[in-house]
Formats: sequence, structure tokens, C-alpha cells
Amino acid sequence: MKCYVGYDPREAIAYHVFCQSVIEHASMPVEFIPLHAPMLSNFDGQRDGTNAFIYSRYLIPYLNGYNGWALFVDGDMVVTDDLAKLWALRDEKYACLAVKHDYRTQHPRKYLGTPIENDNLDYARKNWSSVVLWNCGHPSNRILSRSFVGEAGGKFLHRFQWLRDDEIGDLPKEWNHLVLEYEENHNAKLLHHTLGTPAFKEYADSDINFHRYLMKAMCAIGEKPEDIVKRARAHEHY
Repeated sequence: MKCYVGYDPREAIAYHVFCQSVIEHASMPVEFIPLHAPMLSNFDGQRDGTNAFIYSRYLIPYLNGYNGWALFVDGDMVVTDDLAKLWALRDEKYACLAVKHDYRTQHPRKYLGTPIENDNLDYARKNWSSVVLWNCGHPSNRILSRSFVGEAGGKFLHRFQWLRDDEIGDLPKEWNHLVLEYEENHNAKLLHHTLGTPAFKEYADSDINFHRYLMKAMCAIGEKPEDIVKRARAHEHY
């Protein structure tokens, strides 16, 4: 399973927590591919907005050689079930599949208390592109070249306007549960911290799962995570 993950160096911890959560539950091999600008020949993935992979997610069919399937997830997520169950929902008749959210935010600002605090705007098909099963070989996705994605506007891309509506399949809502936007759902399989991850103080109590996987990601037998952090800080000048 190829899993492209949005990566922002300003909250790198979120990427590693997500990967740890996948590993904890995975029943099949997973290839993690971070969408990090230097790895993409410094493709500008952020021309506007907050995170560093706003636009690079639309390069995935191109990066996959317009062949096969790939999963994309934002870098601020945690899974609580086997990602193979999501992978099994691939359907060749669609160019991509996504959770088709239809909501208006109750939170006009996001990333509260951080240097990247920003307006949390409503727009059509908001968060559809945060979890996408890409049919990279579908003819309609061949338009997504590096130059095309680099020049297309956010409105066009976020709304999947290069596709017909019947080319976009539905994923179950539990595979992109918007934490703090939706009521708590104990059946949610993928928790999306769209307002800010629990790594940030303002959202620390929003999801205990994040902290569980963070501690597991820092596991070194016989060592305490807090001591590992202290030693790392002591050597920062190197």
C-alpha cells in the first residue's frame, strides 16, 4: 500500500505519530511517502493557506507514474484501525474516492496559540481532499502534471473540478472524522485534527489517541521518553 502523507516541518511530530498509528494496526506492508518540498524538487506546495502540502497532494498521480493506486492523508491524523480496510475500498470506476464532507465550521480560527494561527474559512467541498484514494491510472487524472498543478488555483483543485461528479467515489465518514468539528464518534477509524493536533497546547485534550501513539513512537526499551527529550535538547547545539 502506497501511502503519501502530507509533511510540514513546523509540526513534524504529527507525521511520525500518524505513521506509528498505522504501524500499530497494519495487516499489510505500507510504504510511507512524505510530501516534503525538498523531496519534490522544491515544488511549492503552499502558495496560500497554512500547511506545506496544500497543492503537492494533487501531484500524486504524476508521482505514481499515472499507474496503480495510492492513498493520500493529511499529516495531522491518527488511525485506530487497520488501514488495509480503507485500501480495500478502491473501485476502478472512480478517478478517486473521498469522504464528501458537508459542514460549516464552528471554529473561525485554527492552530490557536501557534505561529501559524490562521482563519478557518468555509468553502465548497472543504476537507474532501484531506483523505483521498487515488486511482492514479484513471485517464481523467492524467491532466495532473507538475506544471498544471503548479499553475492551477486552489479553488479548482480543492473542489476536484477537473473531474465529473460521477468520477468521485464516496468513502465512509468514519475514515475522515473531523475532531472538534463533528460530535465524538467511537466508531471513527481515522481521526483528523483539522483545527490543530494535540501536540499544540490549545488542543492537548482533544484526542488521547494522539498522545498514546506519540509515546509509542518514542519508545526505547529501558528509557523514559522525557529523558530522551532532555538528552536531545542538551545536544541541540550539535
